[in-house]
Amino acid sequence: MSGVGEILKTVGEFGPFQKWLVLFTLLPCFTLSFHQFCQLFMVPDEPHHCNTSWIRAIGPNLTEEEQLNLTLPRDANGEYEQCSMYSPVDWDLDSIVAYGLNATEKCSSGWVYPSAQAPSLLTEFDLVCDRKDLNDISQSVYMLGMFLGAMIFGPLSDRIGRRPVILISIFLQGLFGVAIAFVPHFDVYMAFRCFTPGEIIFMDDPEPSLFFSATEWVGVSQRPKAVLTSHCCFAIGQMILAGLSYGIHNWRLLQITGSAPVFALFFYIWVLPESARWLVIKGRIEEAKKVLQKAASINKRTIPPELLEQVPPKPGNPLDLFRKKHLLKVTLIMLCTWFVNSLVYYGLSLNVTNFGLDIYLTQLAFGAVEIPARIGCIFVLQRFGRKKTQAVLLILSGLVCLIIIGIPEDQPVVITVMAIIGKFAATASFSTSYIYSAELFPTAVRQTGVGLCSMSARLAGTMAPLMLLLERYNPAIPMAIFGSTPVVVGLLCFLLRETHGTDLVDDTGDGCPPAQEKMVAKTMSAQRALTSS
Repeated sequence: MSGVGEILKTVGEFGPFQKWLVLFTLLPCFTLSFHQFCQLFMVPDEPHHCNTSWIRAIGPNLTEEEQLNLTLPRDANGEYEQCSMYSPVDWDLDSIVAYGLNATEKCSSGWVYPSAQAPSLLTEFDLVCDRKDLNDISQSVYMLGMFLGAMIFGPLSDRIGRRPVILISIFLQGLFGVAIAFVPHFDVYMAFRCFTPGEIIFMDDPEPSLFFSATEWVGVSQRPKAVLTSHCCFAIGQMILAGLSYGIHNWRLLQITGSAPVFALFFYIWVLPESARWLVIKGRIEEAKKVLQKAASINKRTIPPELLEQVPPKPGNPLDLFRKKHLLKVTLIMLCTWFVNSLVYYGLSLNVTNFGLDIYLTQLAFGAVEIPARIGCIFVLQRFGRKKTQAVLLILSGLVCLIIIGIPEDQPVVITVMAIIGKFAATASFSTSYIYSAELFPTAVRQTGVGLCSMSARLAGTMAPLMLLLERYNPAIPMAIFGSTPVVVGLLCFLLRETHGTDLVDDTGDGCPPAQEKMVAKTMSAQRALTSS
């Protein structure tokens, strides 16, 4: 809608009003990164063995070593088996010592953890042996919650507005996030993780409603900086998580520490504005005028009264995403793009414990590498445009995963370095997707469009932990999947139109006119010539 775009230029593309708004988008990113990756540190690898206290009734004076020697079989390396024990018998102690026990069975009375570590999810809920897969299943349940959120709250944000969804999410994220620290059973833990709005409403890094609340106020030239700055804070949150986890080993205390700060964001009730573009789309012209005038006042600008009268509402229909040919192509390709972005990003991030190096240092590196990836996007997008950047980053992230397959397992440093490079490319690709999607989808259906993309990403996020379980059949299977899919989708991205240097499209008409496409191409060509000179 050219009317809103012209008014925003008059208001100021990135004045004090927009800078404060972007600052507000930064704050939830710290806690969001905590929720996404905290479980990696709550399930440390702990030595354990079956609880064989049954023999104490027969030999109460046995030492611990004698008890284990009589009741636990040993593996090929001479170590006690962790997931099996000798079947209990009703013999006397002398007979057990004389003849020994032969029949084995799985642990039937729980497990014992000899190390004096603080309580973790693993020790408190016995996530070992046959229950070990619950850790990855729990991560998939977490992603399922994000999928549900994308399905429900994306269209809801288009229906009732960005601001109400953000305020509801802040309250519920704090409530459920802290409640997780008091769950009595692992089933309850998984349920709360699924329905914690830190995953449901925020949807991803960072949340589209908050993301668009800022994006729809910022001018074309400053849009990448605004979006990617908030993404950098998500990366800093990952680094903070590594430090918190290193210092706080009690998982319940760690959960409270990472979740409670979100309550400080209740001040959004008074300071967070609604999107002027959304208000115009919904025909709430008078409200849009008030918000625009307030923004102009903070930016010390004046909007000519006659300009405010040129903002007619242009409602959109979400079905246009599939009924109109140009939007259908955008929708299908971006669905695939977000899917493979999420698959690679979470496939590498959630596999941080299996690269062979210290988990805290690896997580710190994984968080640190996202900062140059996000910042670098600002310059790369300006230099090469959206389409080429998106395609090349996807292909690069896939090729790195394929290379990891050929690296021997006894080279953990090399594997970790390649994984960091893959995380760099996947992170930059994910950030590009946010900007590219916001510019490809019209305002009338933008939240719904990116909500669908987020659903696709959450579906991939749900599958990523489960794909890691395929390592038991062949270690190369997960990385082969993580590597091949982004290469294919990266090639598809070349079919999309370029959006660099164009204003946001507001209605669901015919998309970017050919004349505008030519203008974009000429602008980029001139920028490249100026840069080379």
